[in-house]
Amino acid sequence: MPPAKAILIWLAVLAAMSLPLFIAATSPLLQWRQPIYIVAGLAGVVALILLFVQPLLVAGALPGLPAQRGRRLHRGFGVVLVGLVALHVAGLWITSPPDVIDALLLRSPTPFSLWGVLAMWGLFAAATLALLRHRLPRPLWRLGHSTLTLCVVLTTAIHALTIEGTMGAVSKALLCALALAASLWAVTQLKSWRHLRRKLR
Repeated sequence: MPPAKAILIWLAVLAAMSLPLFIAATSPLLQWRQPIYIVAGLAGVVALILLFVQPLLVAGALPGLPAQRGRRLHRGFGVVLVGLVALHVAGLWITSPPDVIDALLLRSPTPFSLWGVLAMWGLFAAATLALLRHRLPRPLWRLGHSTLTLCVVLTTAIHALTIEGTMGAVSKALLCALALAASLWAVTQLKSWRHLRRKLR
């Protein structure tokens, strides 16, 4: 790949990652919030950013980053992602336990809470499946993990888009679109999906 093209790709990826976080971190809506609420909210923003980065790493889409190293980073960031979601939920629990309880029991009156809970459990399921990757047939594992992660990205995007919070509307929509596009593109590169299509023919 030409160096100029590689630089442009990295600049675009870094901009897509940093701009939503900067907008959220400097939002005037945080002015009167408790520190734990701010940390919890920003943890959710970083988690959404990682959902955009994860498929790029596993599919080897980032120039200059060897595929093997990208997969190692993918696994490491997966652990970080689970931790960020746990921090996000724990921080919201500390600031408003009744709201989190209602959300976890799927009785919250706010639709975005339902999508957030679905995304959380989907992520935990995908992480659990990742731990079992050596115990399952590789095509089956990839199909299951890919399906779960696609569901996580979709439900997370709906969760984020239905919240009127610190993230800018335009930057949030672009980040969600990029995360969905990157995930769909990565899934099409997996051999397990091509194997499944051959089985269905």
